Amino acid sequence: MTATATPVMRQHAEHQFAEELAELGKHDQRPRPENWALSPWAVVRYLMGGKLDNGFEVSAKYIGSPRLMEIAVATLATDRALLLYGVPGTAKSWVSEHLAAAISGNSTLLIQGTAGTSEEQLRYGWNYAQLLANGPSEKALVPSPMMQAMRNGKIARVEELTRIPADVQDSLITVLSEKTLPIPELGSEVQAVRGFSVIATANNRDKGVNELSAALKRRFNTVVLPVPASEDDEVAIVVKRVGEMGRALQLPAEPPALKEVRRIVQIFRELRNGKTEDGKTQIKSPSSTLSTAEAISVINSGLALAGHFGDGVLRARDMASGLIGAVVKDPVQDAVVWNEYLETVMKERSDWKDLYRAFRDMS
Repeated sequence: MTATATPVMRQHAEHQFAEELAELGKHDQRPRPENWALSPWAVVRYLMGGKLDNGFEVSAKYIGSPRLMEIAVATLATDRALLLYGVPGTAKSWVSEHLAAAISGNSTLLIQGTAGTSEEQLRYGWNYAQLLANGPSEKALVPSPMMQAMRNGKIARVEELTRIPADVQDSLITVLSEKTLPIPELGSEVQAVRGFSVIATANNRDKGVNELSAALKRRFNTVVLPVPASEDDEVAIVVKRVGEMGRALQLPAEPPALKEVRRIVQIFRELRNGKTEDGKTQIKSPSSTLSTAEAISVINSGLALAGHFGDGVLRARDMASGLIGAVVKDPVQDAVVWNEYLETVMKERSDWKDLYRAFRDMS
């Protein structure tokens, strides 16, 4: 009997896009930094998508400025670490994962930053049973993802760097400047193998942000990922990601009509920017970030409702609850902003009457 692989909810980038990475590798004749799976040019092509000389189509992972991706990849080809910075939902983690997958073939050397992240999680820990039995030794050492990346010449990822306490953040300084990780208990150190680097992500809109010290900032080259420049770009991102996630989650609903996606994106952009798309009406912005990632979540939630409790077609009523939940984070302040938008903007648009009624019914 043949064993079958257990289906997972979300594959790592290097597995999900293994065919694209293999195809790029076969046709990539450009110089590669040591221990890189692809050349810098091929890494950018993997991120931005496009057709190869043999007609093979590489899907776009990032929709935006190619120059930003070139700067990010060029940074990793030097001895500098990369900091992807921006408001929530600007694809920082997504870009970080795909960069690591394309460069190292492994995006899993990840440290998730939280208020409780300790220095041991960034550097190394100990197997306490071994430690008590035999004292400090290589066998008792538990390497962190950072240490593994240094030993193997891979990319280490640190998510939400500014959520990590400031004194713990600064334990990265020696790693980034000297490319070495001292282990005083063993009187030894781990020196980084060529190909090692760090990609960190951070945003300035989260509660509990710990500013980076000047010394740590100097060790990073910062690339700011902006919100999508145009409505068309944002719609393209949402359509692409909703399609991919709908297939992965096996949602029993039709792909959303472009009109519905465009309406959700327009609502998000208008509330985010504090004015209507035509610039004629000023409106208040809610406390929520209303990122592209949240727009994707709203539509996926609507598709689940339409598929399991409706006729399989995404309609205004399916999107209403998810959208209100995305906008109204503060039940007092945001509720006022949302009601004002409903009455002064949405109610006045003749082709949005179904949306207006759906939201009013929810209220």
